[in-house]
Amino acid sequence: MDFGYYYDPAQRQLRGGFWVEPPPGCSLAGNYRTGPDVFYTCHHYGAFNTEPRIASYLGIAAGQIPPEHYFGTYRTFDPEGCDWAWTEQRAVGQWRTYLGVRVFEGAYRYRGLQLVPSWGGSMFEALMVPLFVPEERWGPRSWAVNHPAYVRAQIEHGLREAGYGYWGFSPANDPDGGYREYGVDQLGMDGPGYTSDQERTSVDPGYGECRPAQPPPSGYGRGVVTPHASFLALRYAPDDALRNLANLRREFDAYGPGGFYDSVDVTTGRVSKRYLALDQGMTMAALGNALAHDVLRRPFAQGPMQQRVAPLMRMEEFSLPRGGGQR
Repeated sequence: MDFGYYYDPAQRQLRGGFWVEPPPGCSLAGNYRTGPDVFYTCHHYGAFNTEPRIASYLGIAAGQIPPEHYFGTYRTFDPEGCDWAWTEQRAVGQWRTYLGVRVFEGAYRYRGLQLVPSWGGSMFEALMVPLFVPEERWGPRSWAVNHPAYVRAQIEHGLREAGYGYWGFSPANDPDGGYREYGVDQLGMDGPGYTSDQERTSVDPGYGECRPAQPPPSGYGRGVVTPHASFLALRYAPDDALRNLANLRREFDAYGPGGFYDSVDVTTGRVSKRYLALDQGMTMAALGNALAHDVLRRPFAQGPMQQRVAPLMRMEEFSLPRGGGQR
């Protein structure tokens, strides 16, 4: 597969995909490689701390995408002015330059923590990729600080801010039926974000003079906890993750013949008795790494990935305190 077909050099970002025939709705004709025109999506994958970064790593490792692309996506948006006032909050941070690319090393603040947000605030956006790529080992001043801070923020929300008694919020099967995004909206760049309860309770901290802050919610509704999120956290907070899983298994009918079911409404006790392939895959990958010495990381921790991607991670420094995300 040639990931260069998705790489837009003008934006230094990947397009969301393309069609070979014009689709209904928005598309852009062109071809970033060779051959006849294809019809690209009108959006790019612009947020850095999200799951599509695995495609970026693969393309850079294969020599199909230039290394500058690593610095072409947004850690957060530029906080100056009101252009990005629709996002969750005004970021803090500083500008740095890598490989000639000027990057705003932005971070969000959340209840005493400071971290680089994901797009919606879910666990799998931030922590699915390091099941395969040793980001925290290669990025000692970036991912090594951010991943534990992100986990702590999810724990803080579930146990203290929302007071559910459980934590771990990520897209999953809805206990009420269907599929839905769950997360902690303050950990995401998107203004509405993904929320942790069925009522979609969100927090609006405002955006300086561009958007006034709204009063905090008086409480949260029916929280939905996703067990696979605890498995994603296993590397960074093993005791907390195992305790959370044990509590879910003890207090709810959350464990079946195929392992943990997909999600639990911790308010009503209703369980989504489904096994979703994506979520089970993340669970098994986390267990495989924990029990078999990073078995799924080994193919990605050597060869071109190590030679071309690891140096990019080593040179970057996020705008995070050295105390593991605490400010």
